[in-house]
Amino acid sequence: MFKSFSGFHFVESIYHLGQKRRNSGAMLTQRMIKLIFAIVTSLVLWLLPADSFGIDGLTVIEQRTIAIFAFATLMWVLEAIPAWCTSVVVVVLLMFTTSDSSLWFFREGIPAEELGKLTSYKSIMACFADPIIMLFIGGFILAIAATKTGLDSMLARVMLKPFGTQSRFVLLGFLVVTGVFSMFLSNTATAAMMLTFLAPVLKALPADGKGKIALALAIPVSANVGGMGTPIGTPPNAIALKYLNDPEGMNLNIGFGEWMAFMIPFTIIVLVIAWFLLLKLFPFKQKTIVLDIKGEAKKDWRSIVVYITFAITVLLWVTDKVTGVNSNVVAMLPVAVFCAIGVIDRRDLEEISWSVLWMVAGGFALGVALNETGLATHMIQAIPFDTWSPIVVIVGSGLICYAMANFISHTATAALLVPILAVAGMSMQENLASLGGVSTLLIGVAIGSSLGMVLPISTPPNALAHATGMIKQNDMAKVGLIMGIVGLVLGYTMLIVLGSNGFL
Repeated sequence: MFKSFSGFHFVESIYHLGQKRRNSGAMLTQRMIKLIFAIVTSLVLWLLPADSFGIDGLTVIEQRTIAIFAFATLMWVLEAIPAWCTSVVVVVLLMFTTSDSSLWFFREGIPAEELGKLTSYKSIMACFADPIIMLFIGGFILAIAATKTGLDSMLARVMLKPFGTQSRFVLLGFLVVTGVFSMFLSNTATAAMMLTFLAPVLKALPADGKGKIALALAIPVSANVGGMGTPIGTPPNAIALKYLNDPEGMNLNIGFGEWMAFMIPFTIIVLVIAWFLLLKLFPFKQKTIVLDIKGEAKKDWRSIVVYITFAITVLLWVTDKVTGVNSNVVAMLPVAVFCAIGVIDRRDLEEISWSVLWMVAGGFALGVALNETGLATHMIQAIPFDTWSPIVVIVGSGLICYAMANFISHTATAALLVPILAVAGMSMQENLASLGGVSTLLIGVAIGSSLGMVLPISTPPNALAHATGMIKQNDMAKVGLIMGIVGLVLGYTMLIVLGSNGFL
């Protein structure tokens, strides 16, 4: 109503400020309701009689772990507070209530056999410095250095050039290049960078054409799919790999290069399918597109060292089984080199996605608690997984994971499901052997997590692409659903074929 009076900017501002405050108040109320619901539900589980759970031999510590696990699940699903904050709270709760360094009134006065086994506080805190965390830090440092030296722009320009100027091949180029970048850089950073390169292209395309929708959707689709190609591409991969390679668990010793060997062909096939799908649903009106990617790679000695180190790091990751150098160790090479030569400074360290790392660490801590308290074993004994059809367990876990990943963080999904499924898989190894064993089960979870991209909230790349204003939510949902179904079918087919023939 104030817009009718061109001079009343102050009044209009007050009006909008009040509206914003009302909206903010409503959001705060919603968050408080969610928080209270999560806390009350967890407290009920905490205080229920132990025999209510139907698990024989359930101890006090195990029951507390169930309550904390439920709290984590509800908080990650409802998003009452940021996901990384939930992880930190979970770690603190575990240490203060279930560890061997918990508050005295949580331990004293309870018979030892009733209390159960306490977790090691050192094991919980060690999750923040897990080798997988170091792997991610190395990946983040590589990404920061690539941006500072212009390596990302140069690589994008060089990699897109072979695809020419025909619209359909330019689309394929963005799919491939985004997919490759997301294998080594964070999906979010990759999507943000490629959308920046894409912005002038979108402006140049006809306003009534559907081609710009195809290009805008290509970025999140390929960022999510491409991340499956390497262990550092997305956190669910790393979480699955941690449990597969755990010396005290399955100890399968799956290397960086080995993961790439079977996941990259799968990624390529899914990206090609995405290409045909986008062309079919959103055909181009303009037949040619001229790309103009700004930015040049620096040529000073520090930048050259970055280029060489980047290449050596990737080479060592790919050949880790040949060299014998663990991929987590390799990840520290760029950290040391770039810090030593001054490419990375303390301000750059602040750009590392610590929220992702804390999120992953919180998931690891839940896994530690499930295992060390004996809760995971008791749950598996209570739920007769070993009597279930292996195909039901494998496919069912993938579908559950995919469904969850569309609504909550991919990392949170993997953090919740992988620890439980790892123990379940161990209990039914013989049944799963014909379908590829535990590897099929856990890698399937990683695939299912990465394919959750139906909604703008499903992943940060989806949110960034939706923010361009080029994509309607129903278009994103349609493409995301089709790609999810196709990806799951192809992924599980690949895993079962490889696993049953002894390649996993």
